[in-house]
Amino acid sequence: MAGGGAAAVPPLELTPAQARRLYAYNRAAFDRFRRAAKRRGLRAARRNREIGHRSIFDTLVHVLNVHEVWLGYILPGRPESDLERLFADPARRPKDWAAFDRYARRVWATVDARLAALRPADLGRRVSVFWLRGRYTASDGIVQASLEQAHHLGEIIGALWQEEIEPPPMTWIAVGRSLRPPLR
Repeated sequence: MAGGGAAAVPPLELTPAQARRLYAYNRAAFDRFRRAAKRRGLRAARRNREIGHRSIFDTLVHVLNVHEVWLGYILPGRPESDLERLFADPARRPKDWAAFDRYARRVWATVDARLAALRPADLGRRVSVFWLRGRYTASDGIVQASLEQAHHLGEIIGALWQEEIEPPPMTWIAVGRSLRPPLR
């Protein structure tokens, strides 16, 4: 681009069906990594691996935090004071698998409720959050949360490969294939 500036990225305009499909993928991919981490045990999952949120466990918690904030608070336009209370909630910082599973159920229930009620007009609505400057839509928020999950799963993949452990498949095609009936 002339002048050395970054080109503006036009907003993605998701439909409710596309948002639900994307989140079906998000949840299925997340669950593959949760199950793989649980199989290795809490101690291995909580070990500091020098990734963005230190451990595999804490990185998975962070992914849940992201989905909860975007779909439960930012997209519906809840006030900043609600977010502050949410950030102080100790349930968002589980220390064992039982607490993790309780928190995950809460997050996915929030996500499911938001997605079930989603209308086309909701996705084009402008949203904002105090830590991100600029203008963006609810569709952008859904894509942001989805791509953030993918990036963090990539960190976990790297940590697993460093130990010569094959990570679960997380590609759109591999995970998506498991979400639909086979072609006849």
